[in-house]
Order: sequence, then structure tokens, then C-alpha cells
Amino acid sequence: MSELTVDVKGATTHRLDIEGLSTTGSVEPTYADVLRELELSPHEVTVLVGGRPVPEDQPVDTDHLTVLRLIKGG
Repeated sequence: MSELTVDVKGATTHRLDIEGLSTTGSVEPTYADVLRELELSPHEVTVLVGGRPVPEDQPVDTDHLTVLRLIKGG
């Protein structure tokens, strides 16, 4: 797996080269690395793989993921 498709709901779809992602010290890129590459804050989005949320510090183990922006309101 070298290419990752990231569907940012309500925005665009991105294709990223997994091997080209800069990592935060881990050997394998994490979902946090993907968010950083897309200039998205992990505090403002949720990453879903197969419809289920995944921790941002988990290594990327899929070729397609969805990013949902969290909405704050009062």
C-alpha cells in the first residue's frame, strides 16, 4: 500500500503517497501524520476507517479513509 485516498466530507478528496509522509518519529506514518499533511487539526476532525473512528496515533493500515469535521455550537 503506497497510495492513500482521503475523503474529507464536505470538502475534497485527496490522494497521498504514504511513503512520502513525514512522520512524528514512528517508523510507520500515523493518522496524525495524514492530518498534518492535509493541514487539519486532530482536535477538529475525526478519522474513520470502514465507518469506525480510529485513534490518531495508530499507524495507517488502510488505503482509504474518511475525515469528518466536528461541529461546535452553543
